[in-house]
Parts: sequence; structure tokens; C-alpha cells
Amino acid sequence: MNNLKMKNLFVIASLAIFALAGCSDDKNEPGPEVVPPVEESVSGEVSGTWTKGGTYKVTGHIQIPEGKSLTIEEGVTVLFSDSVVKPEVVVKGNLYSLGTSEAPVKFTVPDAWKTVANQFGNLWGGLIAGPNCTEFVLSHTILEYGGAVTTEESPSVKAGLYKAEAGEHVPVAYFLNIAGKFIVVNSIIRNFNEDGFYIEGGKVIIANNMFYTTGVSGGDAINIKSGVQADVAFNVIYSPNTNALKLSNSGERSPQAYVVGYNNTIINAGWRRPTTKGGSIWLEARVRADLYNNLLANDRFGIKRNAGDAEDDRSVISNTFYYGADQTTTDQFQPSAEIVKGVNDLLSAKAGENDPKFVNYPLTTATNNAAFDTKWDFHLQAGSPAIGRGKTDFTRLYAEGLVVNGVTYKSPAPANYAGALGTK
Repeated sequence: MNNLKMKNLFVIASLAIFALAGCSDDKNEPGPEVVPPVEESVSGEVSGTWTKGGTYKVTGHIQIPEGKSLTIEEGVTVLFSDSVVKPEVVVKGNLYSLGTSEAPVKFTVPDAWKTVANQFGNLWGGLIAGPNCTEFVLSHTILEYGGAVTTEESPSVKAGLYKAEAGEHVPVAYFLNIAGKFIVVNSIIRNFNEDGFYIEGGKVIIANNMFYTTGVSGGDAINIKSGVQADVAFNVIYSPNTNALKLSNSGERSPQAYVVGYNNTIINAGWRRPTTKGGSIWLEARVRADLYNNLLANDRFGIKRNAGDAEDDRSVISNTFYYGADQTTTDQFQPSAEIVKGVNDLLSAKAGENDPKFVNYPLTTATNNAAFDTKWDFHLQAGSPAIGRGKTDFTRLYAEGLVVNGVTYKSPAPANYAGALGTK
């Protein structure tokens, strides 16, 4: 090969290297920085998409119109920032709140409002669905400091929703469409004045959630009426004012209320209620309830029925784990005309027996305590008597899942331990 050819080949190779280097540099150049949006004043009708990481400051009542949807992406903060209006969110269309474990959606208030005096919220309303809302999803969503009282000007009162009258504290979420789907998974509900969820219809999955510091003078974490068919599983519910689960067929809507509630951990329930209506799981009005593997620790009562208007005879209660740190609590777990005796329950008559061995929770914490320490850990230590106490061969309603907005949500498979959290 002559020198000229060698030079030409060298030039061609050099140009190719520079070209490749240029392509590589182009790929490594950072794109334009995406700045999450900040909407300073949101009120009235809303729909479409609230963008990942954005902040939407709600300064008046908002409404998702019929036939439209609002999708809230991961990391969005919905900031209720009007202490006079105390906005409600009326969902006449569909709502999809889709956070992630790393970047949950937050329905919240300014940090300066999160004081001891506002421990039970009352600073904004709640999420109130209309009769034609067909899909309502809260996934990896934090809801806090709401439950404001309704007035004659409240959108929910004007629309005839929830209890449709002034003077009622609204729940975290209200849903009523028998033909609809209501999904709440991997979410946190805290610092609310009243009920968590008040549900009067629909196919429902409520799973893997945490509830605490809810209800001042009343309020259940999950309140279910006729028209609902639900799987309620793997929830940790700490110190609800009244019951963790209030299960009723009141209203006589079709279908009959049917709830499969399993592997829930319920602690300190019912002690702040001024009357003795409930204290862990309440059954009434011919509700059909299948309850398995629930762990009840220091609750005011065991599973309790309205003796004058009891649950459906087909109901199944099985493998409930009881713990009472003192004799008063232990005595109130004992079966009676009102306290339901289940099959294969772990129940003793002596205070302090059957210590569930939570990883980090003082079992002598005052039963009327509502303040929650986020360092507490309700997983089970090795050697806990709750391990191996679960029943797994029963049917849940939505093992095959509910399809909502193209996503399939399945109720979780039951565990062979009692309570919501096994060992780490």
C-alpha cells in the first residue's frame, strides 16, 4: 500500500472517530430541566392531569365534572390553603390519585397549620363522590388534616351528597355508586376529624393502608353500608375513635353488603368514644361478614354485634388473635350475646397473655392515646404467637382483580399469620 492510500485511510478513520465522539457527546448532553408546575390558585371545575411533582394550591371548592376525570401523578401535592372556605373536593366524574412509594400524592395543608391544636384536622373537607362517579382510586396517597364541617354553602350539601345537611363533618372519602369501583391501596389516612371511608355502594378493595389519629367524638376508620361488596385486608388501624370496621347492611340497597375482612391489625380502638357502641369491628343489620386472621390488641371490645339487629347467619368469624394488656380490656374480649366468638380464635382470660411481640410498640401505651409515633413498628418479632395463626384457604372477592382505568387491582392473598404485618 502506497503512502497516499495510507494517508487517506488515516484521514477517513480520524473523521469516523470524531463523528462517533460527536454522536456520543450529543447523547450525553442533558436535556432541558423539567420544573414541576406550581398552580397558585385552584378552584372550580378541574380535570385532565396534574403533573408529576407539581403543587396545586386549592383556594376554593373544586369539582370533577360528570364525564371527565382527574389523574394526579406521583409526587403531586394538593395543598388546601384557605382556612375560611375549607374546600371540599366533589368527584362527579372519576378520580385517579396515583402516587408511588417513593413519591406519594399528598392531600394536605400548609406545614404551619400542622399543630397540636389541629391534631384532628378540620382544615379542609374531604373527597365526596357523586352518584355517577364510576372509578375512584387512591394509590400511594397521603390524606391528612381534613374533615371540616359542612355548611349550607358546602357543595356536598347543595348536591345532596353524603348526609346532605349542614353541621356534619365530612369523611376522608365518600362513595355511593353501586355500579362503581372504589380502590384504596398503600395509602395513609391521618389527622382527620371524622370517619375515614363512608361507603354506600360499589365493588371495593381497601388494602395495605395505615390509619391513625382519626375521629374526635365519633368516627370509624372504614364505615360500610348496603350495596357494597368489599375486600378489606392488611390494614393497620391505630386508635380510631370508634371502630376500625363498621360493617352494616343498613339502607337495604342491593346487593347486600358483603365484606371479607382479613389480616388487619387493630390497636387501641374505641376507647375515645363517649358511648359504648363499638371498639374494634362492629356488625349489624344483616351484613354478611367473613373475618379472618385479624389481630386485635388493647381494643375496647372484641368483635361486637348489635344483638337486636345482628349480622347475616352465613357470616364466618375465624382465627382472630386477641391481646389485652390489662384485665379490663381482656374481660371485654370474652364471648357474650354481643361479643362474637369465632372459630380457632386465640383468646385468653388473663391480662398480658398472647403478647404479639410487635417490633417496636409499647403495649402499655394508654388505650385512649391518639398521638402516633412514626417510629412504631407493628411487624412481628420471631417467636410471636401470631405467626402461623392465619387461615389461608378461604375465598376473597377480588382475587382475580378489578380493572380500573386499564389497571388491574387485586386483593392480596391471605397470610398464615394474624394481623397486617408479618416478620421483616
